Amino acid sequence: MSDTKPKLLIVEDDEGLQRQLRWAYEEYEVIAATNRAAAIDAVRALEPAVVTLDLGLPPDPDGVSEGFAALAGILALKPDTKVIVASGHGARESALRAIANGAYDFYAKPIDIDELGLIVSRAFRLHALEAENRRLLDQGGRDRTVLGGMITAAPEMLKVARTIERVANADVSVMLLGASGTGKELLARGLHDVSERASRRFVAINCAAIPENLLEAELFGYEKGAFTGAIKTTEGRIEQAQGGTLFLDEVGDIPLSLQVKLLRFLQERVIVRIGGRRPIPVDTRIVCATHQDLNRMIAEGSFREDLYYRLAEIVVRIPTLAERTGDAALLARHFLKRFAPAMNPLVQNFAPDALAAIDAWGWPGNVRELENRMKRAVIMADDRLLRAADLDLTTGDAETVPISLKAAREATDRRMLRSALSRTDGNISGAARLLGISRPTLYDLLRQYGMQ
Repeated sequence: MSDTKPKLLIVEDDEGLQRQLRWAYEEYEVIAATNRAAAIDAVRALEPAVVTLDLGLPPDPDGVSEGFAALAGILALKPDTKVIVASGHGARESALRAIANGAYDFYAKPIDIDELGLIVSRAFRLHALEAENRRLLDQGGRDRTVLGGMITAAPEMLKVARTIERVANADVSVMLLGASGTGKELLARGLHDVSERASRRFVAINCAAIPENLLEAELFGYEKGAFTGAIKTTEGRIEQAQGGTLFLDEVGDIPLSLQVKLLRFLQERVIVRIGGRRPIPVDTRIVCATHQDLNRMIAEGSFREDLYYRLAEIVVRIPTLAERTGDAALLARHFLKRFAPAMNPLVQNFAPDALAAIDAWGWPGNVRELENRMKRAVIMADDRLLRAADLDLTTGDAETVPISLKAAREATDRRMLRSALSRTDGNISGAARLLGISRPTLYDLLRQYGMQ
């Protein structure tokens, strides 16, 4: 057999069925085991990516105890292995228990070779995608980073990074639009670092974090004696960014009265400190960010349209974590490597249910939510493997793990289709090759899931 073939372990005590599966799956390097001990030895020695496991193994062929013991042993050795469990004993109860214990999927006997083959091929594709994410994470002993140290392998975020790199040296204002926790300040710093202004200061101010009556002084500075407590002349953030980059975070929170003064600076590139009369020329690059709908605010009269067009010469929309293909698992592994050594060295890896939950969760709080959940999970975990329960991702919410095997398979198909189409920029032939299927099959799947 070719060493390049993916390894498939069949754990089945029925030798006739073994032969049938070997014949059906000749595109894989098939290894067979008839009992739990042989299966564990095979996993330890050969590290198969996918395992089909009959729960009815000797010495308990009429029950499921040996099968579940084998499942636990396999996942303890190789948590990333995709285990497809089959049984004719109490199929529904066994299915629910197997998925809860980390199995990738379940199939009730009698086995349909074609349908099981489809499940197996999906498992191999998912295993390959996860392996690629791990490879990118560990490449060169470092995390895969782009602008500002942002960790990503998602085509959606890499496209954003390329856009920012292209505009870095253009003399234009840049507006970053995205939900809270998507990394807007990280990208703003990245833009500064690859620009011709990198040798000068990057000055950031969160306009929503400073009281309205103090924000003008923070931005424009003040002269000694300008107001009670002004005991010395102080430069504002705009002046501090001379020759560099000024990042206005949450620019939508600037009050209307101050928007007029900011607009005047953008038009004339000079400021006057509070209590002062002398105009001070300032050469600074403006980058701003907001999670608010500025078009709605303009319509409501709470944000000036002329200021918007001064700030938004280039607009870059930042995808949410849920829209970044494969990045949730990639970032989770990064945070595990970052937090575990200092906070809980016992924790070494993820249980399969944790990775499934991370992939399925909607992440309304984006990267910030993921970081917080990982930190808490690492601290609270009492096992070598981090589980979905440690991440508090087992609440049964609609955005967690799908509620049925059919729904789980459909969700996996949709993710794989989106991933392949993203990676090939929508090229159908390229996506079909990446997925290992024909173009007609890909078209059928796109029609089936309403993704034309």
